[in-house]
Amino acid sequence: MMRKIRVLIADDHAVLRDGLHALLNMYEDVEVVAEAADGLEALEKTMELQPDVVLMDIAMPRLGGLEATLEMRQRRLPAKVLVLTQYDNKEYVFQMLKAGAAGYILKKAAGTELVSAIRAVHGGESFLYPSAAKAVVDRYLGKGEENEEERRLDELSDREKEVLKLLAEGRSNRDIAELLCLSVKTIMSHRASIMEKLDIHNRTELVKFAIRAGLIDVGR
Repeated sequence: MMRKIRVLIADDHAVLRDGLHALLNMYEDVEVVAEAADGLEALEKTMELQPDVVLMDIAMPRLGGLEATLEMRQRRLPAKVLVLTQYDNKEYVFQMLKAGAAGYILKKAAGTELVSAIRAVHGGESFLYPSAAKAVVDRYLGKGEENEEERRLDELSDREKEVLKLLAEGRSNRDIAELLCLSVKTIMSHRASIMEKLDIHNRTELVKFAIRAGLIDVGR
């Protein structure tokens, strides 16, 4: 008997989760084992249930898809992350791939495309929606040059980028410490390192930098 691909759906919209659940249940080789309404719940359920593939939205409360994906990689969880988002934005593509996502597909994609993407990442391949693939190829060929902020952002570690994003979203040191399961002292140390590496010494300028670098979406 063929082993089914065990999928966790992480999205903050219940109607969308229900629709995805019903769609995926139509395929004999796919099984939805859990749903999560935010990144923190997705992380917890991934640790508990060990799904094969996590369908990960980007914009979610408590912990976004980028942070949750980073945390999964930090914890060396074997689940493959397939980003499922409405954002057709090259910066999101690069950030999620750098964070460890195995694929990137848009919510406007057909159901058959989504299942193909799930099968691909489960099989150890990468899957990029056409517009995302073009952005990656353009960057590789040098057509999509990084701006100054992106180059400076690359000087930060993955954890520092995670802390910077949360700081830029207005979260306090204590909130960030709780979200990332770290001490306040450690967050303050990361914050000091970020400011030193970027040569930025106040929170307002950090927020401006994060926006220019594409770390946060001001339209959300």
